[in-house]
Amino acid sequence: MKIFDESAAAAARSRQAELTKPPGSLGRLEELAIFMAGWQGRERPKIDRAQALVFAGNHGVTAQGVNPFPVEVTAQMVANFRNGGAAINQLCRAAGADLSVIPLELDRPTADFTQGMAMEVADLVTAIQTGKDAVDPEADVIILGEMGIGNSTVAAALAAATFGGTAEDWVGPGTGADDRIFANKIRAVNAGLKRHKGAATAASILGSFGGREQAAICGAVIRSRELGIPLILDGFICSAAAGVLLVNDANALDHCLIGHESAEPGHRRLIAVMKKSPVVTLDMRLGEGSGAAVALLILRAALECHNGMATFAEAGIG
Repeated sequence: MKIFDESAAAAARSRQAELTKPPGSLGRLEELAIFMAGWQGRERPKIDRAQALVFAGNHGVTAQGVNPFPVEVTAQMVANFRNGGAAINQLCRAAGADLSVIPLELDRPTADFTQGMAMEVADLVTAIQTGKDAVDPEADVIILGEMGIGNSTVAAALAAATFGGTAEDWVGPGTGADDRIFANKIRAVNAGLKRHKGAATAASILGSFGGREQAAICGAVIRSRELGIPLILDGFICSAAAGVLLVNDANALDHCLIGHESAEPGHRRLIAVMKKSPVVTLDMRLGEGSGAAVALLILRAALECHNGMATFAEAGIG
């Protein structure tokens, strides 16, 4: 497993101090350039190949009336992604990312976690491996997204099981829940937490509550860490999925950036407990990797400044 290269990060930090600007004046852009340098192991990091992965799955917990849209919308949106008609298609084009959309057995939803395990071991292992296999070893950075009717309820359950708290602490409106659906989401998550209160490892939490797309996200995070590829997580659902890995390894997400702070209420709490800072805050709550793609634009800007600016010596200043 590759680790953060402190010497490359130090070299990047020294370069930032020599560029034609007051020290620290580019703020987070400087931090992002140093982060990339450490994970890529070079003073001047690059993004020649950006990979965007969007995983899609369906969820048995939708039987509890937790979403205003039918599960058929998941497959319809996957078709829209593949036809180039979604927000993520436009944002990936703008950010220079190659998009892959990976549906996971949409015709076979996971089980209702209020009634039993969402996934048995074989399904969990298969979904995790799908995520691992999707990672391009030649990528310089990876962005993750998801699609799945009902998966904001799954994310709330994962966050509560991983970091503690009740459904009320984590449940949000998702794709536009009215009061009745919102109450159903809270009831379903609390019922799931009661049923699966013994889940204490990443695998048991994912198996108890997770969708296949959340498990695939974990697989992609694990594989990108093995390869030392920096990764940008999208919003609440991606962050809750990846956060499960912290149960087993407190450093599992060191190579990950949080692309944006979602408007979903639980995401700010989740970012804080994960000890991360979002790259942008734009009140987005779309999912599908959209916030991560916007963050990639910022990341590219950070590297353009880091690599392209003149030093004071080169500019003959001072």
